[in-house]
Amino acid sequence: MPASPISRLPAATEPAAAPHPDAAAFLGAPPLWRRMACWLYEGMLMFGIVFIAGYLFGTLSQTRNALDNRHALQAFLFVVFGIYFTWFWAKGQTLAMKTWHIRIVGKDGRAISQRRALARYALSWLWFLPPLAAIAPFQLPAGESAVIVLGWVAVWALLSRFHPERQFWHDALAGTRLVHFQLPRPPRR
Repeated sequence: MPASPISRLPAATEPAAAPHPDAAAFLGAPPLWRRMACWLYEGMLMFGIVFIAGYLFGTLSQTRNALDNRHALQAFLFVVFGIYFTWFWAKGQTLAMKTWHIRIVGKDGRAISQRRALARYALSWLWFLPPLAAIAPFQLPAGESAVIVLGWVAVWALLSRFHPERQFWHDALAGTRLVHFQLPRPPRR
């Protein structure tokens, strides 16, 4: 009897083997300085997104003054940032993460879903919400507020030293990991 069409398929079309259960243990976190450099670079890239989204919002809402519709603009930017990060994290990397050879994966070492990326986005606001909530009732000047927010960012980043795998705590809560990732270089000729 001839072989069935399925048995004649090349081995390359078979589903990929699942990663080893301990694969996540071999995926080390990038050093804190690299993660923070990526974080700063991401912040610079966000200026472009804020500019384009702000222009789009101002055009669509016919806002003439930057202080008009301020809360609506902030909500719009929150949604735009959420779309940006959820989209790219579900694919594994943002542009800043590619530059610094960092990839986001699940605890098992696999790519994360959009739902998990959205959860990470919501939890990543732990970088900013605690100090903003603490200073809100005091109406502090911008300089003092910036010092408090940046101080909290430094504390939050340093708290990753207490995580067993040196991950940020919002990653631990979201079930994600930042890992060092670099494509192999082609051989020299």
